[in-house]
Amino acid sequence: MEVASGTDQKEGMMNRGWGRFKAFPGKLKKLGKDDPRRIIHSLKVGLAITLVSLFYYFEPLYDGFGVSAMWAVLTVVVVFEFSVGATLSKGLNRGLATFLAGTLGFGAHHLAILSGEKGEPILLGLLVFLLASMMTFIRFFPRMKANYDYGLLVFILTFCLISVSGYRDDEVLEMAYQRVSTILLGGFTALLVCIFICPVWAGHDLHNLVANNIEQLAFFLEGFGLEYFKTSDSEDEESNKTLLEGYKSVLHSKQTEESLAIFARLEPFHGRFRFGHPWKQYLKIGSLTRKCAYRIEALHGYLDTENQTPQEIRSKIQEASTKVSSESIKALNELAMEIKTMTTPSAAILHITRSKIAAKNLKFMMNTELCKESDLLEVIPAVTMASLLADVVSCSEKIAESVHELASLAKFKNVKPEVAAQSKPSLRNAECVHEVASVDKFKSVKPEVATTKPSLRKMQSYSSISVPQSHYVITVE
Repeated sequence: MEVASGTDQKEGMMNRGWGRFKAFPGKLKKLGKDDPRRIIHSLKVGLAITLVSLFYYFEPLYDGFGVSAMWAVLTVVVVFEFSVGATLSKGLNRGLATFLAGTLGFGAHHLAILSGEKGEPILLGLLVFLLASMMTFIRFFPRMKANYDYGLLVFILTFCLISVSGYRDDEVLEMAYQRVSTILLGGFTALLVCIFICPVWAGHDLHNLVANNIEQLAFFLEGFGLEYFKTSDSEDEESNKTLLEGYKSVLHSKQTEESLAIFARLEPFHGRFRFGHPWKQYLKIGSLTRKCAYRIEALHGYLDTENQTPQEIRSKIQEASTKVSSESIKALNELAMEIKTMTTPSAAILHITRSKIAAKNLKFMMNTELCKESDLLEVIPAVTMASLLADVVSCSEKIAESVHELASLAKFKNVKPEVAAQSKPSLRNAECVHEVASVDKFKSVKPEVATTKPSLRKMQSYSSISVPQSHYVITVE
């Protein structure tokens, strides 16, 4: 029995191994299909390593650098990153650290010689201990860890190699020169290949990542309305689940955004991204987007059957909730498109105003109709859901303000006058405010005000109309 079980176990392991081996080509194909730039990056790394290997293959180049030519190959392997900004960051860190460490190592060697034959190893050991300990401690600072950790590590390595090996080698200056020069040559080769052959810009990736994260919020709200009110067909359930899961990538994007922002600051002028582009503003927009995603994560919990309100109550708030969601979806999609196309925000302002009014209508309905007609315990989940939707609207407004600030700092393109004239928001075109009892409470809008370019601050005044609950109801068509 034990022999049979052992045989079955071996056969099972072999079958699993053979299954993984057969699936490996498919995984490779999927990896390249998801982002074809990965294939190009792999070819670029191979080309850069081949170019620096010429220092070893050709006799004249090898005579000039000797065995130190291998440091050029190692530099390319370590420095060459996926994006131009990341390669520049590592290249500058390695180049400056190597130069400073080589200079200090040469100085430490000559200083140790002055102390005599017996004092030389003691002084060298003391200097290595002090510098290595100090640089290692500096690596614990958060800012140094984020920006210069690799450079500090290379500094420690280079200084120790030159100081320690220089004790037995009298030609320490030549050794330091060869090592620094080959590292610089390897770094320049990596940078030239990375920049001039199908470059991948970290700034462009950050720009698209922030816009896509805003789109993910809109996708969730679209799927949430279909799932919560059960208005979708069974055939669309799979696509709805995909829409509802996209927001999770937004929650974990902070580290990626911060890294891309650091790399983007080092990149040269490319496309519409000039030197000094406001990359920090993208981090602000990303932070606000994640705050909105946390509200959305709480909304996701109300799709569970345990937390849902009865269908009768949901049907009463369906129209108002759908209006809040639809206007928020339009606003978020507009903001994402404005970032992608780098145009000044315009249409999103109107949708945010409508969503705020719809949220007030939903709150009014919850306070008046549902709380009086239904059991309080049954209404509580619906009230919480409505409150979260209102929070999403508030977050969308803050995102719109940040996008507007980004457009001003980055000098986004202005919309053409004829297009702006067609999309001018007005109370009549917006159909966002109606009064049931009387009209004399509303302020009249002057013609010259209506023809001015809309701004977020001005449009907010339309949604801040105070209406006594006993006389007026704001509705959104």
